[in-house]
Amino acid sequence: MSSSLPEIASGREAEQAIAPGPILLLGAPGVGKGTQAKELVKMWGIPQISTGDLLRFHKDHGTELGRIAKGLMERGELVPDDLVNDMVADRLARPDTLRGYILDGFPRTLNQANWLDERLANETGSIPVVAVSIQVDYNQLLRRITGRRNCPVCGTIYNIYAKPPGVEGTCDVEGAALVQRADDTEAVFAQRMKSYAALTAPVVDHYHTQGRFVEVDGDRPIEAVSDEIVAAVKRLRAS
Repeated sequence: MSSSLPEIASGREAEQAIAPGPILLLGAPGVGKGTQAKELVKMWGIPQISTGDLLRFHKDHGTELGRIAKGLMERGELVPDDLVNDMVADRLARPDTLRGYILDGFPRTLNQANWLDERLANETGSIPVVAVSIQVDYNQLLRRITGRRNCPVCGTIYNIYAKPPGVEGTCDVEGAALVQRADDTEAVFAQRMKSYAALTAPVVDHYHTQGRFVEVDGDRPIEAVSDEIVAAVKRLRAS
């Protein structure tokens, strides 16, 4: 695959000068995908595009797309691919996407992936999406999720395995009793993992087959993971 990107220099400051293009960031619940997206946005100066954020924006601003989506959701119907594609197309038309963007939650289906590929192929100067999947061992993810405890007063988040409070079950700041979210249980986590795997499998296969997919080890410090993502994007763009 040819690329119009300049050679990616070493060093975090130098990375800010590159145009990374469109990047799909994948990751199961608890891998730190949101944290990494924020790191990459800060490093590259490109936007993060989330379908959840787009839906909220269009509904809150009463756009035509938002009114259609709101009606569907109020009737308990899924928002179809065509409508999601239209929202993404509207967002991609803004000038802040010219150097690239981080995709979060899109493409979620094979139809969406094909639509995005076709759109980019028809745009002058555009380069294809590359997909980066953050991988963390299942048992480690389970500890991250089920070990979370929140302070209901100040919102401080602890983990009984990795970041416990000084006094068990008590917030260090407020002295309040820590609570566990109802969905931070092993049963809920197992179901979320199954749903994630089933949902993303066709999209992963799509990009893997085209040589535009890579996995990175997410069980390391935040900066080390983001540096590996940058290196992975460099390899994919050079291939």
